[in-house]
Amino acid sequence: MKEYSEEFVQHVNELIDRKDAAAVLEAVKDLHPADIADLVNDLDTDEAVFLMRLLDPETGADIMVELDRDQRKDLLDELSNEDIAKQIEQMDADDAVDVIQELDKEDQEEVIQHIDDMEQAGDIVDLMQYDEDTAGGYMSTEMIVVNENMSMADCLKAMRAQAEDLDEIYNIYVVDDENRLRGTFPLKTTITNPTAAHIKDVMEPDPLAVKPDTPIEDVAHDFDKYDLVSMAVVDSIGRLLGVITVDDVIDMVREQNERDYQLASGISGDVETDDSVWAQVRARIPWLFIGLVGGIANAMILDGGDSALLQVLPGMALFIPLIGGTGGNVGTQSSAIVVQGLANGSLTLAHAGKHLLKEFGVAMLNALIISSLLYGYAWLCPPDDNATKAQITSMAVTISLFSVIIFASLFGSLVPIVLEKLKLDPAVATGPFVTVTNDIVGMAIYMTVSTWLIHTFTTLVI
Repeated sequence: MKEYSEEFVQHVNELIDRKDAAAVLEAVKDLHPADIADLVNDLDTDEAVFLMRLLDPETGADIMVELDRDQRKDLLDELSNEDIAKQIEQMDADDAVDVIQELDKEDQEEVIQHIDDMEQAGDIVDLMQYDEDTAGGYMSTEMIVVNENMSMADCLKAMRAQAEDLDEIYNIYVVDDENRLRGTFPLKTTITNPTAAHIKDVMEPDPLAVKPDTPIEDVAHDFDKYDLVSMAVVDSIGRLLGVITVDDVIDMVREQNERDYQLASGISGDVETDDSVWAQVRARIPWLFIGLVGGIANAMILDGGDSALLQVLPGMALFIPLIGGTGGNVGTQSSAIVVQGLANGSLTLAHAGKHLLKEFGVAMLNALIISSLLYGYAWLCPPDDNATKAQITSMAVTISLFSVIIFASLFGSLVPIVLEKLKLDPAVATGPFVTVTNDIVGMAIYMTVSTWLIHTFTTLVI
């Protein structure tokens, strides 16, 4: 197999520029479809269209499924509906739905009309009714199904006939005469029990299954918890509708992780490195604006109230970045733990109170350690030449840091729980929202504590 490299991409670019179709096909013929998809992602739209039109529909279908969503959308805009339909015919129904749903409504209908296989077209139409973030949106109708009353010999015949159109076989699904799911068995069973009288005698009864409206995140939890490679999808009365396979779940988890990472970094929307400048600006500017508002709020806190405070205790200014930075870090840590727990199922809303109590204990211990270390530093390196002012500043920053850590820990834990309760993405809580809020509250605490200490322990007039 050829090695995929920048030099290879440049070579293919040159061949496409010369419109040398035969040389282009020769260059990519030994590449895996996933590698060709990487190549297509590195080409501009016109070059990608040129390459895709040279490939046979089966290879084109495999590549289309692997492409980045933005590049796939650009290609679909350039290809005719007839060409798209030819590729759709080579895809599993669930992959076909993912591709078709990126088209306009009118184009969707036209592409489906150009599909020659009416059974596949019907499966696609049925799957398109389900929300893309549910089990129904991820399930495929391509699977091997046998009746529980079949003998093993009849089962093998049925399996051979159905397996011709399948790329992978994970489990065999057993149904009754009403198409209700009764059990499953792996391919190994056909070898270890070749003379079984009936399938129902060797199948594993009552397999784990989900309804089509089950959130895909819950499905992923089950795959992880029970080490599944596939899972059946059934309707409200137990009739077999389709199957979800582990490769689809992996794709979902990867996309979710990318989305959560971007949200935690203060990027709204799905952004890729090759997106336009304007697209990236639109994704980043909302949180930057929130950061700007937070910075202005901090400036107002510093300038308002006892406005001469920093003049009286100039050493306070040295610790402003520490207060804000520590609060942001603590809040991000706490929210990240909660978001992770909500994502993997180790934390539920029913146990939120217990987690908050535990987080309070962790926050108290962290606050005690960090604030004690800070007080020790301030004692060894006084922030002011005046002993009284140095002592007040040391006490103010120590008490403030202790309070900020407690607040940031609880706030960082509470926000994702509230967002989950409101059916919003908790990953937002690990981003600038928590950081900016903790900055503002931390600064308010710092100024309030400092003012109180000055009025309490000195005769200085602010």
